[in-house]
Amino acid sequence: MAGNSIREQILLAVVAVVRPAVEGLGASLHRSPTVAVTREQCPALVVFPESETVTERANDRVTRELTVRFVALARAVPPLTPETQADEILTAAHAALMADGTLGGLALGIREQETEWEVEDADAVAAAIPARYRITYRTFAADLSIQG
Repeated sequence: MAGNSIREQILLAVVAVVRPAVEGLGASLHRSPTVAVTREQCPALVVFPESETVTERANDRVTRELTVRFVALARAVPPLTPETQADEILTAAHAALMADGTLGGLALGIREQETEWEVEDADAVAAAIPARYRITYRTFAADLSIQG
């Protein structure tokens, strides 16, 4: 029986490395929630696997790029603005993620892709800052659970 794919091992490692930094700021951490994060769960960091592409095949090895999206969520809690609080969460998560660009040897590297800002004035001012990272790794063509 095969174990988890390298992709899943990477996602578990991403969540594990950012958890202390995020929770240290009093924020909650969620991986791919199926329902929206509630006001009571904010501030929060949400981690989503977004896409994966095969970039190269060499014999029986396949190089893959996994795009992971972080979304830092915050609501207005004086004296901080929601943008300031969301930025603080994202900054801490970024530093934790980039501290080991191989995620303990699972990845070949991590590259920051882009960041966006979304501020809404619904029932309370809220900010969401999504940031994307591309994680490159290699597997065997015939087995996603073995590093290539």
